[in-house]
Parts: sequence; C-alpha cells; structure tokens
Amino acid sequence: MKFPATLATPLDLMPLPVIERATGMLFRRMLKEHPKLFERLGEHKAKRFAFLPADLPLTFIVDPAAPTIKVQRKSSTTHADASVEGPLFLLLALLEGRCDADALFFSRDLVVTGDMEAMLAMRNALDDCNIDLPSDLSALAGPFGPIFNRVASEIRRRALTGENNAWN
Repeated sequence: MKFPATLATPLDLMPLPVIERATGMLFRRMLKEHPKLFERLGEHKAKRFAFLPADLPLTFIVDPAAPTIKVQRKSSTTHADASVEGPLFLLLALLEGRCDADALFFSRDLVVTGDMEAMLAMRNALDDCNIDLPSDLSALAGPFGPIFNRVASEIRRRALTGENNAWN
C-alpha cells in the first residue's frame, strides 16, 4: 500500500528542520525502547544507512555510530554506504520484522543498493529487536497513548493487508 499522496505532498512545503526534529524525537524514543538496536551491526556500525520511501519526498539517513538520523529532500545527494528503497509502509513493516525482506527484494518491491553485507546486518539487528511501532511510540502521546496505539495499530493492519480504500 502506498502512503496517500494527499498526506505526502505537504511534506514538500514543510521546513526540513521541523521534519527532522519530529523524526529525531521518534528515533530517540526507539533507541530508548531498544537500546541494543545497533549492537549486532558489529563492523557495520560505522556505516551510514539510507532509507528512501518511494512514496515520500524525503530520505532518512541513519548513522548508528552517532547514533543519529538525518532527513533530506530526495533532490539532495545522499551519502550512505547502503540504502533501501520501497513504499513507506513496507519499510516500516521491515523495521518491525513483519515482512520477509528476501522475498520483497527478489520480487523487486524493495531496491537495495550499496553494501549488501551492511544492509543484511541491519536487517538482522532489526529482526532481533521485536519492534512494535504503535506500542513503542505511544508513550510520546502522553495520556492519549492508548488511543494512539489503537489507531496506529489499525493503520498498520490496513496498510499490511491492502485495505487502503476504507480510510483514504
């Protein structure tokens, strides 16, 4: 399922520092919930990983050694050792280990470039963490956390089963 264009288009107009601040907040929360996230990368921890949602005008570059995340416009030159491109919801499902990355790669739903060994190490590190984005990020919503968790879980369910007509 593609991210709705009506929601992606405003990202072109939004100042990049605002997007990067929000992304950084989510990234730090994930590291708090999963502090050993990057330990399994081993020698690849010093490499930079780019995640390119095909349905967003943005690129996300993760530097596990720092650990930081940088957001760029897609028109910018991306400097990363390894990158993966695919629809946003698919990338998020991979983050949570809900999809078979090998099958998606061979079906060309994902495009992986650069250091394949580093990207494989990243995939293995993510698979070991048992990430559940709605649950992990619901604490950021304060007292609305349970509502956020339910709504985000439903969006994830619909995105992964292809039920996009019901809420678009």
